[in-house]
Amino acid sequence: MGNKPAKKPRWSTSKAVKEYHRQQQSADQNLLTARAELNQLKHQLAIERKARERLENTLQDLRSSRVKLRLDRKARASKGGVTLRVIVPDSHGCFIDQQAASAMLADIRMLKPDSIIMLGDHLDCGGFLAEHHTWGYVAEANYTFEDDCNATNQFLDELQSAAPQATIEYLEGNHERRIEKWIVTDTLKSGKGGKRDVALIASYFSTAVVLQLPKRGIALFEQGKWYDNCQVPGTIQRDNCYFTHGQYTSKAAAAAHLAKYNANIWFGHTHRMDLATKRTVDSGPIGAWNPGCLCQLQPYWMHQNLTDWVNGYGIQLVQRGLGHLNLQIPIIEGVSYLSPLIRRGAA
Repeated sequence: MGNKPAKKPRWSTSKAVKEYHRQQQSADQNLLTARAELNQLKHQLAIERKARERLENTLQDLRSSRVKLRLDRKARASKGGVTLRVIVPDSHGCFIDQQAASAMLADIRMLKPDSIIMLGDHLDCGGFLAEHHTWGYVAEANYTFEDDCNATNQFLDELQSAAPQATIEYLEGNHERRIEKWIVTDTLKSGKGGKRDVALIASYFSTAVVLQLPKRGIALFEQGKWYDNCQVPGTIQRDNCYFTHGQYTSKAAAAAHLAKYNANIWFGHTHRMDLATKRTVDSGPIGAWNPGCLCQLQPYWMHQNLTDWVNGYGIQLVQRGLGHLNLQIPIIEGVSYLSPLIRRGAA
């Protein structure tokens, strides 16, 4: 038998050539795509370079500008002629929140204020002095006017000890006014009493007497008298700011006081920390501030109605000829939120 002829390969030369050309075309297409993407990136880079050049030119123009920032001389001279004032809100005698009061007193020892203004209702004057309140709980019967006066006197002792250098001014609140109302009503209701009898009883039981205010050197501003040429009684003006116990109790009490006085004003009475501000054409920005209270936040007479009262006090930093900075300092569960700030600044 002879040798069989060799089989031809399945992959012909023509097919190999076609595959080579196909791969070459694919490579060429990929190269074109890459070149197009590269050109697009170069174009974007050129745009960004031009934008950067414009920004650099603008910055250079600003640096070389003839307009220079000049500090106001008044602002640079703000270290001199400063008065620090503390505003003490309603504390209500024997119903004072002792933790909140202690926190404020600790701050006062650090602050060393020049002036303290008490906004009133530092006596509660409950019991027989509050005939419009009917007791509904046995615990309320423990109240006595003597305990009330003792608690407020102790508070004043602590306040004067914490700030012996401060001038203290006391605004009469509606609760202290109950004393005068009781004296006048009970003396004159029979028709046989007179002003001399009123004066005699007041010499034993008035707010100034039971709190020893003249002896303490604390000025009392009564709600039935006018001061500092103010149009509203029981109101004083200090450093372009009014201080009063308060005439409004609505949710928008700060806005109401601001609208009524149309000037800077601190007030108490509502026990709510409140703030309202506005700008006027002639005097610029003005505001009304309520620092909250230092009394217990849930008294018996509110029953199960949860109050929106807040413990706190106020600070006013007065710069002669420039105005004042007004701060409301909250006290939450007996902790003042000013103390950490003071300690941080002193570190």
